[in-house]
Amino acid sequence: MKFSISKEAFLDALQQVQHVVSNRATLPILSNVLIEAADGKLKLTTTDLDVGVSGSVEANIEKEGTTTLPVKRLVSIIRELPASEVEVSVDGKNHASIKCGPSFFKIIGLGEDEFPPLPKFEDSTEFKIAQSVLHDAIKKTSYAISTDETRYVLNGIYVSFREGKMTFVATDGRRLAMVENELEYPASNETDIIVPSKAVGELQRMLGGEGDALVRLSGNQISFEIGDSIIVSKLIEGNYPNYKQVIPGERKERITINREEFLNTVRRISLLTSESSNSVKLTFSKGSIDVQANSKDIGEAKEPIVADYDGDEFAIAFNPEFLMAPLKNLGEESVYLDLIDGMSPGVIRIDSSFLYVIMPMRVSA
Repeated sequence: MKFSISKEAFLDALQQVQHVVSNRATLPILSNVLIEAADGKLKLTTTDLDVGVSGSVEANIEKEGTTTLPVKRLVSIIRELPASEVEVSVDGKNHASIKCGPSFFKIIGLGEDEFPPLPKFEDSTEFKIAQSVLHDAIKKTSYAISTDETRYVLNGIYVSFREGKMTFVATDGRRLAMVENELEYPASNETDIIVPSKAVGELQRMLGGEGDALVRLSGNQISFEIGDSIIVSKLIEGNYPNYKQVIPGERKERITINREEFLNTVRRISLLTSESSNSVKLTFSKGSIDVQANSKDIGEAKEPIVADYDGDEFAIAFNPEFLMAPLKNLGEESVYLDLIDGMSPGVIRIDSSFLYVIMPMRVSA
């Protein structure tokens, strides 16, 4: 096997697939990237047995062949090479020689026979989704995925294909983000799945602005085909909780707030929160919201922002990180804050089909 390729193109292609590989791989082969050189292209594949990623890049192939090489070390070498053209040749023992300008490296790989193949999707259910829609839905929900491994069904995004809609939901039990989009598909394709957070992260990295992503489902596996790249993942098995129960069905107050101003104020005030008092208090009075933090060990901070509120004065407190998360990931100029009282969940909404439920914290005096 022998090929030459530009340093930048090789590095980009390797970086696109390397994130799947764990630093503590259970098998040596899982630390490697499968490299297949044929038809003027290199096809690169990595897997951790749960998630697999494959992509391709054009190269000048002198001799076709296949091998596997340690991907993290290979990325480190290619990144540091002094010139733009890289020559790679691999012998029958999977020893790869890398030449670039005056530099020479030799790294030892493993045979491709040991590399676990990515699953095939022959009898699959298919959905075609615009990349921009998919990227937007992930951006608006993925930050609310739970990292608590004891509640494994919450360690991903719940995706429901029902009644001509595609609904994304993520929750960690203290907040919930939801986005709904219209999508055309046959009624026979209706299903609910949970996509694990690792696959969501890979997908977010790979999605571009234009064109469609082809989503295939087969058994407990999902694949996302984006151009020449493919992400394959196991789905999380289990019953997702009934998220609709936590969405308040009513609201007493709706306050329209400038998103960026609200975000910046909360960010500043949160500098005076501490582990023991990790909340910001919002006090509503006519025409304004006072955002404040009070920590016995550190001090206090307070800043008013203008708001279209004209009801009775009341206060509610939220975790500042949870409050800022949707504000950072939305692009709209204004958001709506829907409230019932100081003890009930708050809901952040925008004009399109998005909502974010956030549980209140105990208001300190």
